[in-house]
Amino acid sequence: MSQIVLVMHEPLASAFKGCAQHVLGELPDLIVFDIPPDADTEVSAVAIRDSLLRSADNSSLVLCDIYGATPFNIAQSAVKQANSAGGDAHLLTGANLCMVLKAVVGSREQAATLSEVVRLRALTGIVDADCQGN
Repeated sequence: MSQIVLVMHEPLASAFKGCAQHVLGELPDLIVFDIPPDADTEVSAVAIRDSLLRSADNSSLVLCDIYGATPFNIAQSAVKQANSAGGDAHLLTGANLCMVLKAVVGSREQAATLSEVVRLRALTGIVDADCQGN
């Protein structure tokens, strides 16, 4: 079973968790790190790393909002540290609500499998729905 961790610009991670609770009801252990503009990146990375290493199976999927932004850089550092310490953490960026919901519903999968399933869900969740010609 994979632990799902959201690392995003404040307050996006909490907002996604709230949306997931609204849609799905009770959630398994969904860990949220809202990164404020003045975050201490090293302290944040250590806190996330420690959370990743507390996962029951050492299997975690980390979802970030924007590639290359501060939350991503913090999460990437935490994932590298956790994996160096024997963890099995995977990191996806560009998170949207479809991805969060799929991650929560599929959390029984190991992180490597879940990461690919969630990545594909992001693609199928993007639809040109302007309804022109229909």
